Amino acid sequence: MSIELFRQDRHVCVMFAHLGDEGGEAVQSNQFLLVNGDTGAILDPGGNIAYHQLYLGMSEFFPPHRLSAIVASHADPDIIASLDRWMTATEAPVYISRIWERFAPHFCKPGKTVGRVIGLPDAGKRLQLGLEKERFELWALPAHFLHAEGNFQFYDPVSRILFSGDLGASMGTSLNPEKPVTSLAAHIPRMEGFHRRYMVSNKVLRLWAAMVRQLDIKMIAPQHGAPMVGAAVREFIDWAEQLECGIDLFGAENYRLPPN
Repeated sequence: MSIELFRQDRHVCVMFAHLGDEGGEAVQSNQFLLVNGDTGAILDPGGNIAYHQLYLGMSEFFPPHRLSAIVASHADPDIIASLDRWMTATEAPVYISRIWERFAPHFCKPGKTVGRVIGLPDAGKRLQLGLEKERFELWALPAHFLHAEGNFQFYDPVSRILFSGDLGASMGTSLNPEKPVTSLAAHIPRMEGFHRRYMVSNKVLRLWAAMVRQLDIKMIAPQHGAPMVGAAVREFIDWAEQLECGIDLFGAENYRLPPN
């Protein structure tokens, strides 16, 4: 089932939150479809368990050959393990950090990605996507080490949605990804453990917070869990900015030989 996050004329943002996660064997993940007229982009298309329903969902808006881009925040399996199938079903290129440019083809049969993997520079880029008469912009924002070495978030200046990848993720069986979070306090227990382990350091979070405060953000839509809207947007940025995580919490006791 798709969840419409934004609609203005022919510009639509859709989230898919339950593709193939029945039974709880795989971690819940969100896939995003950004539609602009008769074309669009898929953000973090996910693994093979998400492919079929996402493909059908996209086809309700435009035919697969009109997909203009696949954008990937990083190269984890829950981000692009389905890449082989997308390379077959569409003609779209995949945009990913140049760090992962030569790793992404490992998800595909030999030759499928030739000329179709576009490496993003560390500084990011304002991507111009779509057809001439339906050109739209998507900003690739540097979010390195949050959590991957080469990592990007994507900002849609029309909807003002920040697609934040793993940053902002929430977990838990009681979580409803379809219900946006409007106040952060009660939501923190669903986020804290994940962020303390998966984010690399507070230094990087502080740099990220300083960057995104320059944006007009209506919604933060992470790759796991529920989007954040309203007051929760700034509350999350403030919370992340002060969070100790990753290497901040590790010491010699974490690097010992295992016991007999």
